[in-house]
Amino acid sequence: MFRSFRIRNYRLFILGQFISLTGGWMQIVAQDWLVLQLSDNSGTALGIVTALQFLPILVFTLYAGKLADRLDKRKLLIAVNAVWAVLAASLGILVISGGVQLWHVFVFAAVFGAVNAVEVPVRQSFASELVGTDLLPNALSLSAATFNTARIVGPALAGLCIAWLGTGPVFVLNALTYAGPMVGLLMMKSTDLYRARLAKKPGNVRDGLAYVRRRPDLMLPMALMGVIAMLGYNFQLTLAIMSKTVFHNGAASFGLLTSVLALGALCGALAGTGRDGRPSVYVILGGALAFGVLETILGFAPTYLTMIALLFPTGFAMVYFAQACNQRVQMGVPAEYRGRVMSLYMLVFAGTTPIGAPVIGWLAENVSARSSIWVGGIASIVTALVALVVRIRVRGVQVTFRARPWPTLRFAEPDVDELSMSVLPGRALMGRFAR
Repeated sequence: MFRSFRIRNYRLFILGQFISLTGGWMQIVAQDWLVLQLSDNSGTALGIVTALQFLPILVFTLYAGKLADRLDKRKLLIAVNAVWAVLAASLGILVISGGVQLWHVFVFAAVFGAVNAVEVPVRQSFASELVGTDLLPNALSLSAATFNTARIVGPALAGLCIAWLGTGPVFVLNALTYAGPMVGLLMMKSTDLYRARLAKKPGNVRDGLAYVRRRPDLMLPMALMGVIAMLGYNFQLTLAIMSKTVFHNGAASFGLLTSVLALGALCGALAGTGRDGRPSVYVILGGALAFGVLETILGFAPTYLTMIALLFPTGFAMVYFAQACNQRVQMGVPAEYRGRVMSLYMLVFAGTTPIGAPVIGWLAENVSARSSIWVGGIASIVTALVALVVRIRVRGVQVTFRARPWPTLRFAEPDVDELSMSVLPGRALMGRFAR
């Protein structure tokens, strides 16, 4: 499960990421709580600030992918972490001074998002330089596990810090955490990185888009992720609204909801660490369906404790699906295209949030807080089913069902190996696809 930790550069990277991501999740919780305080619990305002945080991805991330294929990724990551530290400290000082207004938070969210648009595709494509191709599935899963471990620790710490100190000091603490990845990146040995030779005239963004367009095996996970992330991955917004307006709890309780979701997500990430090859399309479709069903049920959770219980499996399915998509995309492209392809993947993964977040925020404010959750679940189910039906019809897939020894669906395509999928909870997927 942890075999990538044998590589020193990867250990330094993960440790630095855990420190900064913990601070980043503390800031996200503090930012959302501050918006609710300044806007009189407005779901629309929370949707706007979430959209502004992700809107720059639509503008900058494809260009960032080109930079990732042309420049030293390690130096780029050091630079963006330094900028983040300055921004977080500035926002913290503004809040502590008592002069913060809602529009200030909007501006900082947009600037943070602009830096994030550059950092994410660079960081995603940097993983292959740390461990090489053979360990890439394991490294990606462990990176997702680190992200979700921080997602457990960060919101819990944020809830306590907000209750004891207020939101301002949380932003200052986050600024200090960015020293972690900068020190780790500076300590890495460049000679141990698995770097591909950079072309004298590397391709541009258009070349990357044309490459993906010619690859339907990349288009399907990106299309699925685009729709599901847009409407179903808005827990940063929906959990804050549910905690404050439905269950009438404070910041600590909101932090607990986020942490439970992240605990399930952590287990979902660890479930993918044993994967050696490229996940099949049916693993992705199964994960999307499971997430949609669980999120729909979550939207109707009658009590706070029921919601806590449902958040764990929902988080598991959310990251299991997302990680399978990530691995299928990364393991299907050569190194010279990886930066641009991952920038497009992150565009559909996070760049759709500016579209979905205001819609979800409007639903929470004008329909019901619960609708902001179950609408995303139903959208995920419909999207996954449509993709499955299209796949079966286009590829001529033969689907059979076997009841014994346990209920199992079998998908057999003319040009690939057969895949069996148990319909019982807890049973593993069996078989594999060549494509």
